Amino acid sequence: MKRTGFIAILSVAVTLGAGVALAADDGPDLLFRKSTDFKLMTPNDKLATYGMDDPIVDGVACYYTVHEKGGVAGMFGVAEQTSDVSLSCNQHGPITFKEKFSQGETVISERRSLLFKQMHIVRGCDKKRNALVYMIYSDRLVDGSPENSTSAVVIEPWGAQAEVAKCAEFTKD
Repeated sequence: MKRTGFIAILSVAVTLGAGVALAADDGPDLLFRKSTDFKLMTPNDKLATYGMDDPIVDGVACYYTVHEKGGVAGMFGVAEQTSDVSLSCNQHGPITFKEKFSQGETVISERRSLLFKQMHIVRGCDKKRNALVYMIYSDRLVDGSPENSTSAVVIEPWGAQAEVAKCAEFTKD
C-alpha cells in the first residue's frame, strides 16, 4: 500500500516537473549557464542568467541570475533551489506603458521547488523620482527567505523623444 502511494506521488511529481518545463518556454530567455562545481555522475550545480522584457512596460528589460542545483534531485527536477538571486533592470528604448499596474504587482513567478517555493519579480513606481523599481525574492509556504535584490530604472528620454512617460500616471494606487 505504501509503495503504491509513493509511486502515485512520484508520477504527480514528474507530471508537475514536465508542466514547469513547458511553462518555461513562454517565460524568460536563458542567456547562459556556468557550472559552480563538478559532480561525476549527475549534473553540476550551475548559475543561470535569464533575460526578460517587462510584459506591460515597453523599453525595459530585466536580467536575473539564479542557482540551479544539480545532483540526483536536480537531474529529476525535484531539487529545492536556493533563494540566492540577483537582478538588474535597464531601459533599452523609449518607455511606454500598455496598461495601469499596482504597486508591488508581480511581473513573473516561477517555481523553485516541486511544491512549496516560488521566485517572484515584482514592479513598483517611485512617483517622486519617476523610476520603475523591480524586486526579486523567493517565498515558501511555511517560511520565506530574506534573500532578495532590487533594481531601479529611471525613466529618461530616448533618442529624439522630448516627453517621457510618468509612471505615477499608470499606477492604480
